[in-house]
Amino acid sequence: MSSPPPRPISVVELDLAGLDGPVLSLRPVPGGPALRAGAVYALVRVEGRPAATVLGTVADGEDPAEVLGSLARARLAETGPRTDAERLAAARPLARPDVLARPDVLARAREGLTPPRTSVVVATRERPEQLARALDSLLVQDHPDVEIVVVDNAPRTTDTHELVTRKYADRVRYVREDTPGLAVAHNAGAAAAEGEVLAFTDDDVIADPHWLTALTEPFAADPGLGCVTGLILPARLATPAQILLESHGGFAKGFAPRLYDPAEPPADEPLFPFTAGSFGSGANMAFRAAALRQAGGFDPATGTGTAARGGDDLYAFVAVLSAGFRLRYTAEALVWHHHRDTWQDLRNQAYGYGAGLTAYLTATLVRHPRLLPALLARLPRGLAHARAMTARRGETAEGGVPGEHGTHHHPWPRSLSRLERRGMLYGPIGYAKARAQAAPRKGAGR
Repeated sequence: MSSPPPRPISVVELDLAGLDGPVLSLRPVPGGPALRAGAVYALVRVEGRPAATVLGTVADGEDPAEVLGSLARARLAETGPRTDAERLAAARPLARPDVLARPDVLARAREGLTPPRTSVVVATRERPEQLARALDSLLVQDHPDVEIVVVDNAPRTTDTHELVTRKYADRVRYVREDTPGLAVAHNAGAAAAEGEVLAFTDDDVIADPHWLTALTEPFAADPGLGCVTGLILPARLATPAQILLESHGGFAKGFAPRLYDPAEPPADEPLFPFTAGSFGSGANMAFRAAALRQAGGFDPATGTGTAARGGDDLYAFVAVLSAGFRLRYTAEALVWHHHRDTWQDLRNQAYGYGAGLTAYLTATLVRHPRLLPALLARLPRGLAHARAMTARRGETAEGGVPGEHGTHHHPWPRSLSRLERRGMLYGPIGYAKARAQAAPRKGAGR
Protein backbone atom coordinates (compact mmCIF):
# COMPACT_ATOMS: atom_id res chain seq x y z
CA MET A 1 0.00 0.00 0.00
CA SER A 2 1.36 3.42 -0.94
CA SER A 3 2.12 5.92 1.79
CA PRO A 4 -0.05 9.05 2.07
CA PRO A 5 1.31 12.23 0.48
CA PRO A 6 3.41 14.40 2.80
CA ARG A 7 1.75 17.31 4.55
CA PRO A 8 2.93 20.90 4.05
CA ILE A 9 6.13 21.80 5.91
CA SER A 10 6.74 25.25 7.40
CA VAL A 11 9.95 26.92 6.21
CA VAL A 12 11.66 29.31 8.63
CA GLU A 13 14.95 30.99 9.52
CA LEU A 14 16.54 30.43 12.94
CA ASP A 15 19.45 32.63 14.05
CA LEU A 16 21.72 31.57 16.91
CA ALA A 17 24.17 33.66 18.94
CA GLY A 18 27.15 31.40 18.40
CA LEU A 19 27.46 27.69 17.70
CA ASP A 20 25.91 26.77 21.05
CA GLY A 21 24.30 30.10 21.90
CA PRO A 22 20.69 31.12 22.50
CA VAL A 23 18.19 31.82 19.74
CA LEU A 24 18.38 35.39 18.48
CA SER A 25 15.40 35.20 16.14
CA LEU A 26 12.93 32.81 14.53
CA ARG A 27 10.92 33.99 11.56
CA PRO A 28 9.26 32.70 8.37
CA VAL A 29 11.29 32.91 5.18
CA PRO A 30 10.70 36.05 3.07
CA GLY A 31 7.13 36.05 1.83
CA GLY A 32 6.34 32.77 3.57
CA PRO A 33 3.40 31.93 5.85
CA ALA A 34 3.64 31.98 9.63
CA LEU A 35 5.07 28.95 11.40
CA ARG A 36 2.44 26.42 12.42
CA ALA A 37 2.50 23.24 14.46
CA GLY A 38 3.79 20.20 12.60
CA ALA A 39 6.85 19.61 10.47
CA VAL A 40 9.25 22.58 10.22
CA TYR A 41 12.26 23.01 7.94
CA ALA A 42 14.67 25.63 9.27
CA LEU A 43 17.70 27.40 7.89
CA VAL A 44 20.09 27.73 10.81
CA ARG A 45 22.13 30.91 10.88
CA VAL A 46 24.96 31.65 13.29
CA GLU A 47 24.95 35.38 13.94
CA GLY A 48 23.44 35.88 10.51
CA ARG A 49 25.61 33.47 8.51
CA PRO A 50 23.91 30.37 6.96
CA ALA A 51 25.35 27.31 8.68
CA ALA A 52 22.97 24.31 8.39
CA THR A 53 19.39 23.14 7.91
CA VAL A 54 17.31 21.07 10.31
CA LEU A 55 13.96 19.35 10.06
CA GLY A 56 11.87 19.01 13.21
CA THR A 57 8.34 18.60 14.48
CA VAL A 58 6.78 21.24 16.69
CA ALA A 59 3.75 20.04 18.62
CA ASP A 60 0.90 22.25 19.78
CA GLY A 61 1.95 24.09 22.93
CA GLU A 62 5.70 23.60 22.36
CA ASP A 63 8.09 26.52 22.03
CA PRO A 64 9.30 26.38 18.38
CA ALA A 65 12.50 28.26 19.21
CA GLU A 66 13.37 25.77 21.94
CA VAL A 67 12.63 22.71 19.78
CA LEU A 68 14.45 23.97 16.68
CA GLY A 69 17.28 25.56 18.67
CA SER A 70 18.08 22.22 20.30
CA LEU A 71 18.11 20.48 16.91
CA ALA A 72 20.27 23.22 15.44
CA ARG A 73 22.94 23.03 18.17
CA ALA A 74 23.13 19.26 17.74
CA ARG A 75 23.52 19.63 13.99
CA LEU A 76 26.24 22.25 14.30
CA ALA A 77 28.18 19.99 16.66
CA GLU A 78 28.39 17.30 13.98
CA THR A 79 31.51 17.04 11.88
CA GLY A 80 32.17 15.01 8.79
CA PRO A 81 34.98 14.35 6.35
CA ARG A 82 35.97 17.23 4.12
CA THR A 83 36.05 17.01 0.36
CA ASP A 84 39.15 18.09 -1.53
CA ALA A 85 37.33 21.24 -2.70
CA GLU A 86 36.45 22.09 0.91
CA ARG A 87 40.04 21.58 2.02
CA LEU A 88 41.28 23.84 -0.78
CA ALA A 89 38.80 26.57 0.21
CA ALA A 90 39.99 26.32 3.82
CA ALA A 91 43.59 26.62 2.66
CA ARG A 92 42.77 29.73 0.62
CA PRO A 93 40.19 31.64 2.69
CA LEU A 94 39.00 35.12 1.85
CA ALA A 95 40.37 36.25 5.22
CA ARG A 96 42.98 34.90 7.64
CA PRO A 97 42.15 31.41 9.00
CA ASP A 98 42.39 32.58 12.60
CA VAL A 99 39.36 34.88 12.21
CA LEU A 100 37.04 32.52 10.34
CA ALA A 101 35.32 31.21 13.50
CA ARG A 102 34.09 34.67 14.49
CA PRO A 103 31.52 36.18 12.12
CA ASP A 104 31.93 39.66 13.62
CA VAL A 105 35.72 39.57 13.24
CA LEU A 106 35.40 38.11 9.76
CA ALA A 107 33.12 40.96 8.74
CA ARG A 108 35.71 43.50 9.88
CA ALA A 109 38.49 41.59 8.12
CA ARG A 110 36.53 41.91 4.90
CA GLU A 111 35.95 45.64 5.19
CA GLY A 112 38.81 46.22 2.79
CA LEU A 113 37.10 44.10 0.13
CA THR A 114 34.96 46.26 -2.11
CA PRO A 115 32.64 44.17 -4.27
CA PRO A 116 33.18 45.06 -7.94
CA ARG A 117 30.52 46.78 -10.00
CA THR A 118 28.01 44.08 -10.77
CA SER A 119 25.20 43.56 -13.25
CA VAL A 120 22.41 41.17 -12.25
CA VAL A 121 20.80 39.49 -15.25
CA VAL A 122 17.31 38.00 -14.86
CA ALA A 123 15.93 36.14 -17.86
CA THR A 124 12.16 35.75 -17.85
CA ARG A 125 9.24 34.73 -20.02
CA GLU A 126 5.61 35.57 -19.27
CA ARG A 127 5.82 35.43 -15.47
CA PRO A 128 5.37 39.07 -14.41
CA GLU A 129 4.10 38.32 -10.90
CA GLN A 130 7.04 36.12 -10.04
CA LEU A 131 9.42 38.56 -11.71
CA ALA A 132 8.10 41.45 -9.60
CA ARG A 133 8.71 39.47 -6.41
CA ALA A 134 12.28 38.71 -7.51
CA LEU A 135 12.99 42.31 -8.54
CA ASP A 136 11.71 43.65 -5.24
CA SER A 137 14.30 41.50 -3.45
CA LEU A 138 17.08 42.58 -5.82
CA LEU A 139 16.36 46.26 -5.32
CA VAL A 140 17.09 46.06 -1.57
CA GLN A 141 20.51 44.40 -1.86
CA ASP A 142 23.31 45.80 0.31
CA HIS A 143 25.76 45.70 -2.62
CA PRO A 144 27.22 49.21 -3.19
CA ASP A 145 27.31 49.26 -7.01
CA VAL A 146 24.77 47.23 -8.96
CA GLU A 147 22.59 47.41 -12.06
CA ILE A 148 19.69 45.07 -12.81
CA VAL A 149 18.98 43.86 -16.34
CA VAL A 150 15.78 41.99 -17.22
CA VAL A 151 15.86 39.97 -20.45
CA ASP A 152 12.37 39.37 -21.85
CA ASN A 153 12.86 36.12 -23.76
CA ALA A 154 10.63 35.42 -26.78
CA PRO A 155 7.67 37.32 -25.28
CA ARG A 156 4.12 36.58 -26.40
CA THR A 157 2.63 39.58 -24.58
CA THR A 158 3.77 43.02 -23.44
CA ASP A 159 3.24 42.20 -19.75
CA THR A 160 6.93 42.01 -18.82
CA HIS A 161 7.79 45.16 -20.76
CA GLU A 162 5.00 47.08 -19.07
CA LEU A 163 5.99 45.84 -15.62
CA VAL A 164 9.64 46.81 -15.99
CA THR A 165 9.15 50.13 -17.76
CA ARG A 166 6.31 51.31 -15.53
CA LYS A 167 6.83 49.92 -12.03
CA TYR A 168 10.64 49.77 -12.19
CA ALA A 169 11.43 52.64 -14.55
CA ASP A 170 14.96 54.05 -14.04
CA ARG A 171 15.79 51.22 -11.62
CA VAL A 172 15.79 48.19 -13.94
CA ARG A 173 16.99 47.95 -17.54
CA TYR A 174 14.81 46.14 -20.06
CA VAL A 175 16.27 44.01 -22.88
CA ARG A 176 14.15 42.09 -25.38
CA GLU A 177 15.52 38.89 -26.93
CA ASP A 178 13.20 37.25 -29.46
CA THR A 179 15.16 34.02 -29.92
CA PRO A 180 13.90 31.51 -27.33
CA GLY A 181 16.38 29.86 -24.99
CA LEU A 182 17.85 30.59 -21.58
CA ALA A 183 21.45 30.65 -22.80
CA VAL A 184 20.56 33.06 -25.62
CA ALA A 185 18.81 35.30 -23.08
CA HIS A 186 21.81 35.19 -20.75
CA ASN A 187 24.15 36.09 -23.60
CA ALA A 188 21.89 39.03 -24.50
CA GLY A 189 21.90 40.22 -20.90
CA ALA A 190 25.68 39.86 -20.67
CA ALA A 191 26.10 41.88 -23.89
CA ALA A 192 23.96 44.70 -22.52
CA ALA A 193 25.45 44.69 -19.02
CA GLU A 194 28.14 47.09 -17.85
CA GLY A 195 29.40 45.34 -14.73
CA GLU A 196 32.83 43.87 -14.13
CA VAL A 197 30.97 40.91 -12.64
CA LEU A 198 27.83 39.37 -14.17
CA ALA A 199 25.44 37.72 -11.70
CA PHE A 200 22.57 35.54 -12.88
CA THR A 201 19.43 34.48 -11.08
CA ASP A 202 15.93 33.34 -11.98
CA ASP A 203 12.56 35.04 -11.84
CA ASP A 204 11.26 32.49 -9.30
CA VAL A 205 13.64 33.37 -6.45
CA ILE A 206 13.74 35.79 -3.56
CA ALA A 207 17.30 36.98 -2.89
CA ASP A 208 18.58 37.41 0.64
CA PRO A 209 19.54 41.09 1.16
CA HIS A 210 23.24 40.12 1.48
CA TRP A 211 23.14 37.75 -1.51
CA LEU A 212 24.89 39.87 -4.09
CA THR A 213 27.61 41.17 -1.79
CA ALA A 214 28.45 37.64 -0.65
CA LEU A 215 28.39 36.37 -4.23
CA THR A 216 30.74 39.05 -5.58
CA GLU A 217 33.17 39.78 -2.72
CA PRO A 218 35.31 36.75 -3.61
CA PHE A 219 36.16 38.31 -6.98
CA ALA A 220 37.81 41.22 -5.17
CA ALA A 221 39.94 38.82 -3.11
CA ASP A 222 41.03 36.45 -5.91
CA PRO A 223 42.02 37.84 -9.33
CA GLY A 224 42.09 34.31 -10.78
CA LEU A 225 38.48 33.59 -9.85
CA GLY A 226 36.17 33.19 -12.83
CA CYS A 227 32.92 32.05 -11.20
CA VAL A 228 31.16 32.04 -7.83
CA THR A 229 28.02 30.09 -6.98
CA GLY A 230 25.79 30.19 -3.92
CA LEU A 231 23.19 28.45 -1.78
CA ILE A 232 19.66 27.77 -3.04
CA LEU A 233 16.99 26.80 -0.48
CA PRO A 234 13.25 26.20 -0.85
CA ALA A 235 10.96 29.18 -0.31
CA ARG A 236 7.95 26.90 0.23
CA LEU A 237 7.37 23.22 0.95
CA ALA A 238 3.63 23.20 0.48
CA THR A 239 2.99 20.49 -2.12
CA PRO A 240 4.10 16.85 -2.42
CA ALA A 241 6.16 17.72 -5.50
CA GLN A 242 8.07 20.48 -3.69
CA ILE A 243 8.72 18.25 -0.68
CA LEU A 244 9.85 15.33 -2.82
CA LEU A 245 12.31 17.48 -4.77
CA GLU A 246 13.84 18.90 -1.61
CA SER A 247 13.88 15.46 0.03
CA HIS A 248 16.40 14.40 -2.55
CA GLY A 249 18.73 17.35 -2.37
CA GLY A 250 16.88 20.11 -4.19
CA PHE A 251 19.39 22.68 -5.41
CA ALA A 252 21.43 23.05 -2.21
CA LYS A 253 25.16 22.29 -2.31
CA GLY A 254 25.85 22.37 1.41
CA PHE A 255 27.27 24.99 3.77
CA ALA A 256 31.03 24.44 3.61
CA PRO A 257 32.92 26.78 1.27
CA ARG A 258 34.45 25.00 -1.72
CA LEU A 259 37.11 26.02 -4.20
CA TYR A 260 37.75 24.32 -7.52
CA ASP A 261 41.08 25.04 -9.19
CA PRO A 262 41.97 23.44 -12.55
CA ALA A 263 45.61 23.61 -11.48
CA GLU A 264 44.81 21.43 -8.43
CA PRO A 265 41.99 19.09 -9.52
CA PRO A 266 40.16 17.35 -6.64
CA ALA A 267 41.19 13.70 -6.40
CA ASP A 268 37.82 12.71 -4.93
CA GLU A 269 35.96 13.91 -8.06
CA PRO A 270 37.38 11.62 -10.76
CA LEU A 271 35.40 13.26 -13.57
CA PHE A 272 36.47 16.83 -12.72
CA PRO A 273 35.84 19.27 -14.36
CA PHE A 274 32.92 17.37 -15.90
CA THR A 275 31.19 17.06 -12.51
CA ALA A 276 29.49 20.37 -13.17
CA GLY A 277 26.38 19.50 -11.16
CA SER A 278 28.41 19.74 -7.95
CA PHE A 279 29.54 23.31 -8.67
CA GLY A 280 26.20 25.10 -8.31
CA SER A 281 23.07 26.01 -10.25
CA GLY A 282 22.00 28.69 -12.67
CA ALA A 283 19.62 30.39 -10.23
CA ASN A 284 22.62 31.56 -8.17
CA MET A 285 25.84 32.17 -10.09
CA ALA A 286 28.19 35.00 -11.02
CA PHE A 287 31.05 35.27 -13.49
CA ARG A 288 33.87 37.70 -13.96
CA ALA A 289 32.77 39.27 -17.24
CA ALA A 290 36.22 38.93 -18.82
CA ALA A 291 36.38 35.25 -17.86
CA LEU A 292 32.96 34.49 -19.31
CA ARG A 293 33.88 36.26 -22.55
CA GLN A 294 37.18 34.37 -22.75
CA ALA A 295 35.27 31.09 -22.27
CA GLY A 296 32.95 31.99 -25.16
CA GLY A 297 29.83 32.80 -23.15
CA PHE A 298 26.86 30.47 -22.83
CA ASP A 299 26.24 27.94 -25.58
CA PRO A 300 23.06 29.22 -27.31
CA ALA A 301 21.95 25.68 -28.16
CA THR A 302 21.55 24.80 -24.46
CA GLY A 303 19.07 25.80 -21.79
CA THR A 304 15.36 25.85 -21.11
CA GLY A 305 13.45 26.99 -24.19
CA THR A 306 15.63 25.02 -26.61
CA ALA A 307 15.42 21.43 -27.79
CA ALA A 308 18.31 20.64 -25.44
CA ARG A 309 16.03 21.36 -22.44
CA GLY A 310 18.85 22.54 -20.12
CA GLY A 311 22.57 22.41 -19.36
CA ASP A 312 23.39 26.07 -20.03
CA ASP A 313 24.75 26.70 -16.52
CA LEU A 314 26.71 23.43 -16.44
CA TYR A 315 28.32 24.23 -19.77
CA ALA A 316 29.40 27.67 -18.56
CA PHE A 317 30.94 26.29 -15.36
CA VAL A 318 33.08 23.79 -17.27
CA ALA A 319 33.99 26.33 -19.97
CA VAL A 320 35.29 28.82 -17.39
CA LEU A 321 37.25 26.14 -15.51
CA SER A 322 38.66 24.84 -18.79
CA ALA A 323 39.83 28.35 -19.60
CA GLY A 324 42.01 28.21 -16.46
CA PHE A 325 39.86 30.16 -13.99
CA ARG A 326 38.90 29.04 -10.50
CA LEU A 327 35.35 28.51 -9.21
CA ARG A 328 34.24 29.10 -5.60
CA TYR A 329 31.04 28.08 -3.82
CA THR A 330 29.82 30.06 -0.81
CA ALA A 331 26.69 29.41 1.25
CA GLU A 332 26.65 33.04 2.40
CA ALA A 333 25.20 33.96 -1.02
CA LEU A 334 21.62 32.76 -0.46
CA VAL A 335 18.49 32.80 -2.57
CA TRP A 336 15.09 31.26 -1.77
CA HIS A 337 13.73 29.29 -4.71
CA HIS A 338 10.05 28.66 -5.41
CA HIS A 339 10.05 25.02 -6.49
CA ARG A 340 7.45 24.01 -9.05
CA ASP A 341 4.12 22.95 -7.54
CA THR A 342 2.80 19.94 -9.40
CA TRP A 343 3.68 16.34 -10.16
CA GLN A 344 3.81 17.13 -13.88
CA ASP A 345 6.28 19.92 -13.15
CA LEU A 346 8.47 17.38 -11.35
CA ARG A 347 8.22 14.93 -14.26
CA ASN A 348 9.26 17.67 -16.69
CA GLN A 349 12.10 18.64 -14.38
CA ALA A 350 13.42 15.07 -14.09
CA TYR A 351 13.45 14.63 -17.87
CA GLY A 352 14.98 18.07 -18.35
CA TYR A 353 17.77 17.38 -15.86
CA GLY A 354 18.73 14.21 -17.68
CA ALA A 355 18.61 15.89 -21.08
CA GLY A 356 20.51 18.94 -19.86
CA LEU A 357 23.28 16.79 -18.40
CA THR A 358 24.14 14.99 -21.61
CA ALA A 359 23.39 18.06 -23.75
CA TYR A 360 25.97 20.09 -21.83
CA LEU A 361 28.54 17.29 -22.17
CA THR A 362 27.84 17.17 -25.91
CA ALA A 363 28.13 20.95 -26.16
CA THR A 364 31.42 20.88 -24.27
CA LEU A 365 32.94 18.29 -26.58
CA VAL A 366 31.57 19.95 -29.74
CA ARG A 367 32.88 23.38 -28.83
CA HIS A 368 36.02 22.20 -27.01
CA PRO A 369 37.09 18.96 -28.74
CA ARG A 370 40.49 19.16 -27.05
CA LEU A 371 38.72 18.05 -23.84
CA LEU A 372 37.67 14.68 -25.29
CA PRO A 373 40.89 12.84 -24.31
CA ALA A 374 40.55 14.15 -20.75
CA LEU A 375 36.93 12.98 -20.52
CA LEU A 376 37.73 9.51 -21.90
CA ALA A 377 40.66 9.16 -19.50
CA ARG A 378 38.46 10.01 -16.52
CA LEU A 379 35.43 7.95 -17.56
CA PRO A 380 36.25 4.54 -15.99
CA ARG A 381 37.03 5.97 -12.55
CA GLY A 382 34.13 8.36 -12.86
CA LEU A 383 31.62 5.61 -13.58
CA ALA A 384 32.90 3.53 -10.66
CA HIS A 385 32.64 6.58 -8.42
CA ALA A 386 29.08 7.27 -9.61
CA ARG A 387 27.99 3.69 -8.91
CA ALA A 388 29.44 3.86 -5.40
CA MET A 389 27.71 7.18 -4.72
CA THR A 390 24.38 5.81 -5.94
CA ALA A 391 24.70 2.72 -3.76
CA ARG A 392 25.14 4.76 -0.60
CA ARG A 393 22.85 7.65 -1.51
CA GLY A 394 20.49 6.83 1.34
CA GLU A 395 23.36 6.86 3.83
CA THR A 396 24.66 10.27 2.76
CA ALA A 397 21.36 12.15 2.77
CA GLU A 398 21.53 14.92 5.35
CA GLY A 399 19.02 15.00 8.14
CA GLY A 400 18.33 18.62 7.29
CA VAL A 401 16.32 17.72 4.21
CA PRO A 402 12.73 16.54 4.55
CA GLY A 403 13.20 12.82 4.09
CA GLU A 404 15.91 10.42 2.99
CA HIS A 405 16.45 8.77 -0.35
CA GLY A 406 14.92 5.33 -0.63
CA THR A 407 13.07 5.37 2.70
CA HIS A 408 9.34 4.89 3.10
CA HIS A 409 8.94 8.57 4.00
CA HIS A 410 9.44 10.13 0.56
CA PRO A 411 11.00 7.51 -1.73
CA TRP A 412 12.11 8.74 -5.15
CA PRO A 413 9.68 7.18 -7.65
CA ARG A 414 11.18 4.83 -10.18
CA SER A 415 9.14 6.57 -12.86
CA LEU A 416 11.15 9.76 -12.30
CA SER A 417 14.42 7.86 -12.47
CA ARG A 418 13.30 6.34 -15.76
CA LEU A 419 12.37 9.77 -17.08
CA GLU A 420 15.78 11.13 -16.12
CA ARG A 421 17.52 8.26 -17.92
CA ARG A 422 15.34 8.83 -20.99
CA GLY A 423 16.30 12.48 -20.88
CA MET A 424 19.98 11.52 -20.77
CA LEU A 425 19.55 9.46 -23.92
CA TYR A 426 17.77 12.35 -25.61
CA GLY A 427 20.21 15.11 -24.58
CA PRO A 428 22.72 14.80 -27.45
CA ILE A 429 19.85 14.61 -29.95
CA GLY A 430 18.22 17.68 -28.41
CA TYR A 431 21.49 19.59 -28.58
CA ALA A 432 21.94 18.67 -32.25
CA LYS A 433 18.37 19.85 -32.97
CA ALA A 434 18.97 23.12 -31.13
CA ARG A 435 22.15 23.79 -33.10
CA ALA A 436 20.36 23.02 -36.36
CA GLN A 437 17.51 25.36 -35.45
CA ALA A 438 19.95 28.11 -34.54
CA ALA A 439 21.85 27.90 -37.84
CA PRO A 440 19.08 29.36 -40.07
CA ARG A 441 18.51 32.22 -37.58
CA LYS A 442 22.21 33.01 -37.60
CA GLY A 443 22.30 32.98 -41.39
CA ALA A 444 19.20 35.16 -41.64
CA GLY A 445 20.91 37.86 -39.63
CA ARG A 446 23.79 38.27 -42.05
